[in-house]
Amino acid sequence: MLPREHLTAVIRRVNARGEPALIAFLTAGFPRAQDFTEHLLAVAAGADVVEIGVPFTDPMADGMTIQRSSQAALKQGVSLKWILAQLGTIQRPAAPLVLMSYLNPLLQYGYERLAKDAAAVGVCGFIVPDLPFDEGAEFRAALSLEGVALIQMVSPVTTPERLAAVCAVSEGFVYAVTMTGTTGRTIAVPDTPINYLENVRRHSPVPVCAGFGIRSAEQVARLSTHVEGVVVGSALVEVLERGEDPTAWLRALRP
Repeated sequence: MLPREHLTAVIRRVNARGEPALIAFLTAGFPRAQDFTEHLLAVAAGADVVEIGVPFTDPMADGMTIQRSSQAALKQGVSLKWILAQLGTIQRPAAPLVLMSYLNPLLQYGYERLAKDAAAVGVCGFIVPDLPFDEGAEFRAALSLEGVALIQMVSPVTTPERLAAVCAVSEGFVYAVTMTGTTGRTIAVPDTPINYLENVRRHSPVPVCAGFGIRSAEQVARLSTHVEGVVVGSALVEVLERGEDPTAWLRALRP
């Protein structure tokens, strides 16, 4: 099974149990680079998919929590190359791994080399917030050679025509942003986002996973019948920053 197919299959398998898949984000190397492996395995024990954030100097889609975590990780020398090297030294967790990175580190690494190196250490997909789908053909082609997904993002302001086009090319899952703006703000999950998420599902041949502002079991339960997965980011980064148990915290989010 190709990595992108494995990613989709894991989400579908969780759905078959009557639950949304839990996708958990951590910034690589935060709060301390030496704890990355420990934190990764602890998060993987409580989540179905792990999204690893590549620190970046200007994470424009992220709120203050992830911006702060990125800056701290960068000061410790964490980079895309460092992350891949770390992943190559550990036993792979059962949860599929996804890398979230802005475009510049990917370009510096080189698409073809990155696709090969990422696949070799168990990365199943990439999320690139500043790479529009209609400008991503080159990276998508490089990833496709290794069976790795390029996961696309949509938002409540995506036009109907663009929504259909984005969903048609997304692999692994579609990342449905629940609000405009940056990560970290809590959403109340009113009817408007629910209607939007249902519309994304109608267009998407792969699972739809909702993210931005999700930090409570009540939110997960509210979304559980409208998407195939939920993404938890800033709240989990704060859990790690406080030194709390990420596995227990993630398990408490389950409906």
